[in-house]
Amino acid sequence: MKRSPARSTLAALILLAALPFAASAADGVSYTYVEGGYAAASTDDVDVFGNPADIDSDGWAINGSGAIAPNFHVFGGYSNKEIDDTSVDYDQWRLGLGYNHELNSQIDLLTRVAYEKFDAGNDFDFDGWSVEAGVRGAITPNFEGYALAGYEDYDQGIDGDFYGRVGAQVKFNPTWGISGDVKFADGATEYFIGPRVSF
Repeated sequence: MKRSPARSTLAALILLAALPFAASAADGVSYTYVEGGYAAASTDDVDVFGNPADIDSDGWAINGSGAIAPNFHVFGGYSNKEIDDTSVDYDQWRLGLGYNHELNSQIDLLTRVAYEKFDAGNDFDFDGWSVEAGVRGAITPNFEGYALAGYEDYDQGIDGDFYGRVGAQVKFNPTWGISGDVKFADGATEYFIGPRVSF
């Protein structure tokens, strides 16, 4: 069955996250924050004649994360976007658990698993999950970034796919910053930019 390898990967990453490492987060990296801002997506599709057609949408999103132990955090997000030149909008939710292991004073290994939901109404309502792993670090006292590779799958309607995610934060001080994120998969790209408050 198509999902078996992905489930094996998910189980392996959960086991990795459960290993009894005692390190904490890299210096200057906070896993407790709230951010909100502009969200957009661009998807390659085809029209009724089979010709390429880009579908663009934009709206807003709010995301957050909270450290629950030196190496574990919970995270979540919600976005609402409207498809350009239509009155059709859709919601996306995400809720998950993350594990961070300090590789050195500036860089963390990061693994995350999450429940995903896509809801556009009219029977376009799908539940799914994602798993991702990569690195996150404080490159300078005022700039941090991350790069993650992941896999996302839904119960129906949306095919499973691998994706990449990169992001950065410019910090004005230890509390306030501007955060940006780009998620790219085969034929689809999602963007986010907005202020972040870290605790």
